[in-house]
Amino acid sequence: MKTRKIPMRTCVVTKEKFEKKELIRVVRTPLGNVEIDPTGKKNGKGAYLKLDEEVIQKAKKNKALDRALEVSVPESIYEELMNLLNK
Repeated sequence: MKTRKIPMRTCVVTKEKFEKKELIRVVRTPLGNVEIDPTGKKNGKGAYLKLDEEVIQKAKKNKALDRALEVSVPESIYEELMNLLNK
């Protein structure tokens, strides 16, 4: 039986590689909006983050998502990420 390939993605903050399902995707849509993509299938340019409070704070401080998505990420996205973390 053939083993399935596990998709690996890199966290934009820590630069560590993880399985795709372990990370959360933040996407810049073709219209320029920034959204959180829990399915990992939305259209647009995506950046992956490890769902960890320290990593989210570091991404906010260093503007890692802003650079990766080439757009200014609103404060509400970081708040949504923190809410996802606390669930």
